[in-house]
Amino acid sequence: MLYKGSCHCGKVAFEVKGEIGGAVRCNCSICARKGALLWAVPHGSLRLVAWGDDLGKYTFGKGSIAHRFCRTCGIHPFAEDVGESGERTAYININCLEDVDLAVVEVFGFDGRAA
Repeated sequence: MLYKGSCHCGKVAFEVKGEIGGAVRCNCSICARKGALLWAVPHGSLRLVAWGDDLGKYTFGKGSIAHRFCRTCGIHPFAEDVGESGERTAYININCLEDVDLAVVEVFGFDGRAA
């Protein structure tokens, strides 16, 4: 299925292909604060539609995940791993997707604080 998503103001917009089998609620210091529900997909399944200079990047700790955000409205629509090895992954914040019934998505906990 093709999903469309964006930040709040729409300056960062994207499409992502796949089936949402569940989402992760990570308890690391940034994910816990922003309240994201993350759906992991192969990076090639994510296609940016609009971003310009509005797409910011924040990394911390080991710097292996780039947390992407809109510089205008501050919403975090996705993150992506930036590691050199292996296949890249995008982590879609399903709260930013259109037409997704969050009540039916199974949510799994992830102990990012211990990772």
